[in-house]
Amino acid sequence: MAITRRDVLSGVAAAGGLPLTQYDLCMPAFAADEADVVVGPPVNDQPIQKISPHVYMVEAPDGFPTPENKGMMSNIIFVVGKDGVAVVDTGASLQIARMCIRQLRSVTKAPVVGIFNTHYHGDHWLGNHGFIEAFGKDIPIYAHAGARKAIEGGTGVSWRDSMMRWTNQASSGTRIVPPNRDVEHGFTLSLGDVTLRVHQYGVAHTPFDIAIEVPEDQAMCVGDIMMDRRIANMEDGSYKGTLEAIDALVKNSRTAVWAPAHGDAGTKVLEWQRSLFQGIYEACVDAVKQNVPLEGALAVAMKDPRVSSKAAETKGWANNIGKYVSIAYLEAEQAQF
Repeated sequence: MAITRRDVLSGVAAAGGLPLTQYDLCMPAFAADEADVVVGPPVNDQPIQKISPHVYMVEAPDGFPTPENKGMMSNIIFVVGKDGVAVVDTGASLQIARMCIRQLRSVTKAPVVGIFNTHYHGDHWLGNHGFIEAFGKDIPIYAHAGARKAIEGGTGVSWRDSMMRWTNQASSGTRIVPPNRDVEHGFTLSLGDVTLRVHQYGVAHTPFDIAIEVPEDQAMCVGDIMMDRRIANMEDGSYKGTLEAIDALVKNSRTAVWAPAHGDAGTKVLEWQRSLFQGIYEACVDAVKQNVPLEGALAVAMKDPRVSSKAAETKGWANNIGKYVSIAYLEAEQAQF
């Protein structure tokens, strides 16, 4: 994703840097005067697609939030079982969640009984508000404890306000609803005939990413640990850590279908992401060893076909590849000490 720590911090500045209170975090979602809150326009319907026997996805066509797409930049995934539905990531706004619930209703009338937020970037959890609105304030919302704490801290307000700015207020009315259940590696949730299993392998896209396996379907919901024809912003994470997490996911599951939060789901996601990150990081390691300065790292990386071959098909490549190579270079440089 192309949202940077600098962007997020600018959201704090826009919000005045005010400290959060319990009211700011949770109570407005159920406030008595919520009917008076200005709510942005509805989000255009995106089709729901079946990607495995129990797993459905509403795919975001874009990789970046804009006024035109109203923040629809991240996929929303549903796991449908006989005892209910679990959601993996809820989108970037109340309006996106409402749209996705409409799409879900074309597949099943079963209630949503659990939500997983894969990490603390707002395009993956700001839609919690819409699901709480539809299915009740007591619905479990699972996340890594570190992600929950980040959302309860300044990150929550920063992302809400930044999304408002990026969409020209189209996400107005979205309330901050943090996760309320901490999960660790190995946690499972049963939906009767299908299971969700949490994988967590340390710092990857962020320090607190979780991936959600659906073992009966040989499917894995990877959040932003992997992407399809998108280049992940690693400012909060680690290239080396991501590659190690990918290897662990492969080793510890029998995954055939990889479902990222950005791009198409399928079998090719794994190799696409792994080869790109290997190309970028290994090129930067070589550049550091050869005493190539930071400003020369991009040219070194683009000589690697694993990197250059991705340019034409990757959204936002020209505007972001230089920055992301620089992040990889700094990580490679730090690893030398």
